[in-house]
Amino acid sequence: MSISVVIPVYNEEKYITPCLESLMKQREHIEEIIVVDNNSTDKSMEIASKFPVTIVKEPIQGIITARNKGFDEAKGSIIVRTDADTRAPVDWTAKIKRHFKDLSVDAVTGPFKFYDFPLSSTLYSNIYTSVLRMILGHYILTGFNMAIRKTLWDRIKNTVCMDNSAVHEDIDLALHIVREKGTIVYDPNLMVEISSRRLKRDPLSFFIEYPHRLIKTLHAHK
Repeated sequence: MSISVVIPVYNEEKYITPCLESLMKQREHIEEIIVVDNNSTDKSMEIASKFPVTIVKEPIQGIITARNKGFDEAKGSIIVRTDADTRAPVDWTAKIKRHFKDLSVDAVTGPFKFYDFPLSSTLYSNIYTSVLRMILGHYILTGFNMAIRKTLWDRIKNTVCMDNSAVHEDIDLALHIVREKGTIVYDPNLMVEISSRRLKRDPLSFFIEYPHRLIKTLHAHK
């Protein structure tokens, strides 16, 4: 079993160093780290090039195309996905690998907490996950803390939605996995830390645009 970690990146010079440093400290070896350059104009790629990573270019702007590029390029049997502002604990990939020893598991996800916000707990994450599970009847994925079998990705990659404005890419991916009778496991101990920058930058959009796009995502898959 081999792991490829995919990180879509667009102008992340302020955040990418701690992310990559956290991956370098993993107790379980990561065979491949793919940084997807989605037209960055800052020093993100200059910083990333100082680490033992593979940098690939995706000229079509958007998180979905960047994610797909990384997933397609991945050589590992397990594709792990995270964001450039994520910090993973040292046992993150070890926990992920343990889950995939069970051949019935197709995807894995877990909670998060903010590392730069007063509410430094998984409370928001737990509420978000629980509400969506009640609505959908199954767990969803969070893009900064998820893993999927490469074989499953190869089966569904031509069916996932491509409009960033219409869907949440991680929830959309989960819905397509379930359509293929795939199994998503939620591990409450598979926690990562993320930045609260989106919430701080535009709280109104965070609490209005995000739920609105969630409704559009669910409507597209009714």
